[in-house]
Parts: sequence; structure tokens; C-alpha cells
Amino acid sequence: MQTLQNTLPLITSLNALVGGLFMITAFGIVVTRQIRAGLKFFIFQSILLAASAFLLGIKPFSIDLLIVGVINLVTKVWLLPLLLRHMVKKEIYTRREITQVFNIPTSLIIALVLTILAYFFTLPWIETQTVLSIIHVNVPVGLAGLLLGAFTLIARREAVPQLLGLLAMENGAFFAGVAIAPDLPLIAELALAFDILMLTFVIGILTRTVNEHTGNTSVGSLAKLKEGVQK
Repeated sequence: MQTLQNTLPLITSLNALVGGLFMITAFGIVVTRQIRAGLKFFIFQSILLAASAFLLGIKPFSIDLLIVGVINLVTKVWLLPLLLRHMVKKEIYTRREITQVFNIPTSLIIALVLTILAYFFTLPWIETQTVLSIIHVNVPVGLAGLLLGAFTLIARREAVPQLLGLLAMENGAFFAGVAIAPDLPLIAELALAFDILMLTFVIGILTRTVNEHTGNTSVGSLAKLKEGVQK
């Protein structure tokens, strides 16, 4: 027991490091110009989410958080990229640049503003949590990750990058959630993991179909695809 108590500051420090790296991946997803690079940032972000769940599951010991970490590794680090690589043609996410509403400097400024807003929005609440110092990291970082994922979803005009933005939002929500509600029922996490895989499957089919009919993956081309189906 004394040994575990002595390791708590180390766990807190490691979790803070994980939170900092998590934010870097969130910014990476926002500014990257290639789908493959965005996918790599998302995979690394999912690994960091699992790492935070593992760290928070050590002290106090929580088998639920440990299993949540494993589920994230299996679904988001292995299965999801595997689905995308098999359903979306290779050249779509390795050779083409992403169509963006904003340029990179503007995207960085907006992402920085959203991060600052997330910190100040959560500050009044986390200041009341004097005992759970881990919340001071996970909650603002998780909310910032959610906002940056939403911004990515809005700023991108192609299906796969928008999917990555949506999944980054989910990562941000869970990064905060593992600290706020560590005893979240596993059935909820399993159901969400299944929904993510199904969403990826559907987006993969749509993206491949749009590319075959229009030669690009812009979501604006869905209208053209709809017209072609109606004819």
C-alpha cells in the first residue's frame, strides 16, 4: 500500500505528460495536409488515451479502466486503421492533399483560441476538485481535444478527414471521461466501440463510391452521386 502511495506522484506526472502529447496530436490532426498523416496522428492519440486509462487504472486500481484501455487499443489502433486501409484506395490517403476551409496559420490560431477557451471554461470546476489532481489534466485537455475535433470536422471538406475529426471528438470526450467517471459500465464502452467501427465501415463505403463516380472524395460530391443514382 505504501509503495502504491509513493508512486502516485509519478503516475500524476506521467499522466500530465500523456495529456501534453495528446494535445500535440489534436493540433496535428487540425493542421495536417495529408489523410495518411492525419490517420497516424489519430492512432497516436488513441494510444495516448489508452495510456491515460492505464495510468488512472493503477491507483486506485480499476479493472474497468484497464479494459477500456485495451478496447481503445484494439478498436482504434488496430481495427479502425485496418478497415480504412482495406476500404479506401491507397492513393486517397497517401498522395492527395486535404481540401480545407482555412489555411494552416489560421487553423493554428483558431485551435489555440479553442484550447484557451477550454481551459478557462473548465477552470472554475476543476479548482473545486482539490483531491483529484488528475482531473486538472484530463478535463481541460479532453474538452480541448473535443473542440479541436469539432473544428476539424467543420474545416475539412472530405469524408475521411471529417471522420477523423469526429473520432478525435470522441477521444477528447473519453480522455476527460476516464477521470470524471472511471467506473463507466464496460457495456457502454463496448457499444461505442462497435458504433465507431460501423461508422468507419459506412464512411469507407461512401468514400470509395464517391471516388469511383466523381474522381474525388469531397463531401460536396455526394450531391452529384445522388443525382447519378436517381438517373
